[in-house]
Amino acid sequence: MSAAEEIPTLEQLRLLPWTTPEGKPCYLSTDGGGSKLSLLADDVEAAQLDSGEQVLTGSRAVLADPKAGERAVRFALTRAAESLEDVLRVAASRGRRVHRYGG
Repeated sequence: MSAAEEIPTLEQLRLLPWTTPEGKPCYLSTDGGGSKLSLLADDVEAAQLDSGEQVLTGSRAVLADPKAGERAVRFALTRAAESLEDVLRVAASRGRRVHRYGG
């Protein structure tokens, strides 16, 4: 097998639920989900989804409050955007894995 055949393609890599300090995606080369880094990524994804649910609840509360000020609305929107970014990354990562492993 040549060196080029041993290098996994982007489709074979797991998109991790975090980015580099520069905001670029991080990937993991793995044959399955049992490695320590895979398990850490699973835990981070679960935490991001839980956080997203909490942010959604808080955002709905702010939107339902006619007395909510600009700062509250801006904070809720900022957190919602951050959570949406996390959840979209989790969805992309899981979608790639479902497709790859035929699930």
